[in-house]
Amino acid sequence: MEANAVHGSAIENLVQEMASLLTAKQFRLATAESCSGGGIASACTDLSGSSAWFTGGIVSYSNQVKQQLLQVPESVITSYGAVSAECAAAMATGAMRALATDVAVSTTGIAGPTGGSSEKPVGMVCFGIATANNTWTDIQYFTGDRYQVRQQTIAHALTLLVNQLNDL
Repeated sequence: MEANAVHGSAIENLVQEMASLLTAKQFRLATAESCSGGGIASACTDLSGSSAWFTGGIVSYSNQVKQQLLQVPESVITSYGAVSAECAAAMATGAMRALATDVAVSTTGIAGPTGGSSEKPVGMVCFGIATANNTWTDIQYFTGDRYQVRQQTIAHALTLLVNQLNDL
């Protein structure tokens, strides 16, 4: 996705599509967000009637919150880092458990402009999606400034949710 390709209407359309799928399946959604700072939860609650399918979210910006509220094992953070597919998977399953939902999505990454490294550059974002039967992860490398990386993160998380919900 191009850095400037994410518009509010695209995110709104994704939320509406996801809401229809969640409603049809009678699923409830939770979010666990780090680099997106609650942006996915905000996009969800922008849609009137979202309380029918959105339970809530946990903004787990610090490792302490990841461990305490989402039950991400310290060994995952020590071995793989907070920005990793392993951490994203644990965050998603932790949010699903903590908020008693059918599906959860997580994001953890480096929105920039600082904080990147050669191994984990600015724009690297890890995603997790959890259901009762499976957990999926994805890693993307976005470009642009902090706002653009975060907007792309929100749009990609919603796209992953729509795709996974369509496959269930």
